[in-house]
Amino acid sequence: MALSLGTDSKGKVIAVAVLGIIIVGLVFWDVNRIFFGSPSAPPSSTQTAAAAPPTSGNGSAKRIPVSLSRLDPTLHPELMAQAESIRYTGSGRNIFSMNSAPPAKIEAVKGPVRPVQHIAAAPMGPPPPPPIDLQFFGYEAHGSVRKAFLLQGANIFIASPGDIVAHRYKIVKILPFSIEVTDLLYNHTQSLPLARS
Repeated sequence: MALSLGTDSKGKVIAVAVLGIIIVGLVFWDVNRIFFGSPSAPPSSTQTAAAAPPTSGNGSAKRIPVSLSRLDPTLHPELMAQAESIRYTGSGRNIFSMNSAPPAKIEAVKGPVRPVQHIAAAPMGPPPPPPIDLQFFGYEAHGSVRKAFLLQGANIFIASPGDIVAHRYKIVKILPFSIEVTDLLYNHTQSLPLARS
């Protein structure tokens, strides 16, 4: 069984082959021009600096004409060997050698780099309970029974001794100018003064 590769017409095969050779040649020429430059191309304005007369005056720099086409990109091993033969001859420590001695005299430290800050020690133990956020603004008395009027934000409470307010505060004692309240969450009793309006 023979495979058909579409070579029925020899003229079409020759045309495709010639077209492929032309495309490969153009790609090679373009890559060669991009990476290696074209020696026959005229120098552009970026390759040769404009030759202008040197200027001098108040703060103006001199322009020296430079032709980039005269630069030599070849390596010169004799110049590199000459640069490699230069030795460090400073009077201090050689920073490129781990075995060199430190300099003879180091300036003495005059003070700490950062000032020492003395931080007061934090008090040990549990933090104090938060203040009770009720406001005592009055009471009514019927004989020996007293009822206090308390304010918490926008809420108003009327409570007698032994009552629990806002599911957290127990009223212990109601006096004419103050009230004693226990915070049941922290087991903390606080005296609230009568608010003056």
